[in-house]
Amino acid sequence: MSVYLMVIYIIVAISVLAIAYFIKYVFSEEKGTKEMIEISEAIKAGAMAFIKRQYRTIGMLSILVLVVIVFSNYFGNLSKGSNEALYIASRIGIAFIIGAICSAVSGYIGMYMAVNSNIRVAAGAKKGLNTALQIALKGGAVTGLSVTSLSLLGVTSLFLIYGGISGDANVIKDAPSLIVGFGFGASFVALFAQLGGGIYTKAADVGADLVGKVESGIPEDDPRNPAVIADLVGDNVGDCAGRGADLFESISAENIGAMILGVGLYSVFGIKGILFPLVANVFGILASIIGVLMVKVKDDSADPMAALKNGYVITSAINLVFLFFIVNNMLSSKGINTTYLYIAAVIGVLLSYAFVLITDYYTSINKRPVKEICNASKTGPGTNVIMGLSMGMESTALPIIAITLAIFVTYKLGEAALPGVSNAGFYGTAIATMGMLSGCAYILAMDTFGPITDNAGGITEMSGAPEELRVVTDRLDACGNTTKALTKGYAVGSAALATFLLFSAYLDQVKKLLNKPASAWISIDIGKPEVFIAAFLGVMLVFLFSSAAMRAVGKAAQYVILEVRTQFKEIPGIMEGKAKPDYAKCVDIVTKGALKEMILPGILVVSVPIIVGVLLGKEAAGGFLIVTTISGVIMALFLNNSGGAFDNAKKSIELGQLGGKGSEAHKASVVGDTIGDPFKDTAGPSLHVLIKLVTTLTLVFVALYR
Repeated sequence: MSVYLMVIYIIVAISVLAIAYFIKYVFSEEKGTKEMIEISEAIKAGAMAFIKRQYRTIGMLSILVLVVIVFSNYFGNLSKGSNEALYIASRIGIAFIIGAICSAVSGYIGMYMAVNSNIRVAAGAKKGLNTALQIALKGGAVTGLSVTSLSLLGVTSLFLIYGGISGDANVIKDAPSLIVGFGFGASFVALFAQLGGGIYTKAADVGADLVGKVESGIPEDDPRNPAVIADLVGDNVGDCAGRGADLFESISAENIGAMILGVGLYSVFGIKGILFPLVANVFGILASIIGVLMVKVKDDSADPMAALKNGYVITSAINLVFLFFIVNNMLSSKGINTTYLYIAAVIGVLLSYAFVLITDYYTSINKRPVKEICNASKTGPGTNVIMGLSMGMESTALPIIAITLAIFVTYKLGEAALPGVSNAGFYGTAIATMGMLSGCAYILAMDTFGPITDNAGGITEMSGAPEELRVVTDRLDACGNTTKALTKGYAVGSAALATFLLFSAYLDQVKKLLNKPASAWISIDIGKPEVFIAAFLGVMLVFLFSSAAMRAVGKAAQYVILEVRTQFKEIPGIMEGKAKPDYAKCVDIVTKGALKEMILPGILVVSVPIIVGVLLGKEAAGGFLIVTTISGVIMALFLNNSGGAFDNAKKSIELGQLGGKGSEAHKASVVGDTIGDPFKDTAGPSLHVLIKLVTTLTLVFVALYR
């Protein structure tokens, strides 16, 4: 076995040990009072019930897609002979199922840790800010490390099984193409996990807020609100299970795309060029473990967000050191300037940090965009919404400039490092993508930190815990809202770079099918009617999908609103706190609504790219990919950032600005937040998955296109 493959397995084993340590740390903490445990168990039961039913639905859809994959790849490759066609179809099908299972497991781990960490954070708040912070971050780290380790383990093992160390150059070069099914399986599950979870969490949140805060004037997470448990469940199934599956497929798709590009440079780097992305990412796991362990606050007056940012800086700095040695060891060869390749990796790390800073600027309570939305709330919900949408549109500029500069510079660095070598520019961008992904485990730990602390705040509020506990959990909750927003920005940036890689991988697959050399140039002529039509359909898909996702939230939220109103009217004493609301009924209503509404948007995403490729051809499918990526990235940035800004404008007013809770400005901000919720937690995050799913799907079915 290659020494690099051994290194991957050794570091994954270290990651498993770290996961075991973090799990032991979290579960050794006390659970708190009887009231806290009762609320936590209700959240856990609701989350488990939802994910069980959701995965059953996804499982049935996956079986149907598997049949389509096998048959389409068999008939699409029949020109190579029936045995070869069966070999290709079966390998891609197996990879699809393994990718789907690993993606589902990633989502489940994220949710399981969140529902078991939240109560311990609430109880840990009694010991101070640092204790609660450590529990929340280590609980999130289990998710981050599990997701990245599972992805690398799956891709590496399939590469080995499909002949990665056979010694036959042709078999080695074919292996990454057969693994594309793994990326598609991961993307397929991630789409429905993120979409279904996003619909659930925002339907419950919107229903609880509109009837509770606006109509009845009761606080957030008030135990009198029948939808409050469903709202807390939603944080886990959307932000934990959904985002875990989302970033799992990001890592998988980007690694596979970079490996396929490495095949094109096999004559230069050999197997090292194929394994480079896996090695770079696995060392990122080590850096993330160190970063998590370095996070702490000295006392209760310290800023928890500053501590988390310090951990990310440490993780990034260690990654830069690792990448220096990895690039110089694996990509060093006669006539190659590894300095240029390392600079490309540095640009990837800096790009991830740029996305974090830009997202923080547009969604932070203390920055201009959120302040302007707050001020606009003084004159009502209309001006609040106008200002929030305006800020969301503005927020797309800086990230797009950052992405385009990174792609251009790293492409040129790749060409300069490997003069005269085809695909050299694309490989420069692939190295930058690995740099950006290197801190993924830490980023995902910060993301899961968000819903854990949100739930902890809800548990302390509902259980009637002392005010000093709520002060600690509120500070962590506010910090968690920022980390969730930062992760969404990071996910969009990585999706943009990933699709550029996967698009180049698609062109390589087309060359192989057309028996063209790797150095050949495949053009996509936008002037051709088929390509122009496909480009239009790509933009249409982004808007139609976003519309379907938001409409699904609206429909499911209506069921919740009607149920909460009914319980307020029909259960005597509920508003006086003398009677208990029926939490389970709201949970059941949202579960059914979310699972029902996720099917249509999901089928839309899977079917349109295949129809375009089959009817309009390979070149048109390429045009479809380009425009879907561009419009999808811009739309996701707009939805994520405007939604985050709406949310924090409301929180800013609730902290005492412009009259505080109950003021007219507060009511206006709640309306804006209601609009922003499906933006940032349903449609926006689901678009991250759509962008990559469309590309991996096209790679899987390319043999079927005319």
